[in-house]
Amino acid sequence: MNQEIERKFLITSPLPNISAAKKSNLAQGYIASGDSEVRIRKRDRTHTLTCKQGEGLVRQEIEIEISKDQFEALWPLTKGKRIEKTRYNLSHSNHTIEIDVYEGSLKPLVVAEVEFESTTESEVFECPSYFGLEVTEDSRYKNRNLAT
Repeated sequence: MNQEIERKFLITSPLPNISAAKKSNLAQGYIASGDSEVRIRKRDRTHTLTCKQGEGLVRQEIEIEISKDQFEALWPLTKGKRIEKTRYNLSHSNHTIEIDVYEGSLKPLVVAEVEFESTTESEVFECPSYFGLEVTEDSRYKNRNLAT
């Protein structure tokens, strides 16, 4: 099982210039959530099934690529538990910042996520000036909760 070490921040001030950033359109839905969550995601032309377990900074995560047909077969199970967002990847101090700009009823929410190799690395990370409040431990900003 892989570990995910990730911090999450609200973005409330103007973003840096993201016109040159790698951009992806994401649609994801949740099949199950609770102590463990199961989601499917379409990211441009890639489809994945992801299982996560745990809360907060460090969680267990398994991600498996699935076919478009498998994704489409599972998608109806996520009705009422979906989000759409545009993701921009920016480089900052040897890290990739994923900036998610939410669509639909979640607009104008903008959140930044940064993944780390260790908890120590996450503790010494220096946030860029446009980062706002850290919401890593705030369950209101977990995608599975935003989806409902």
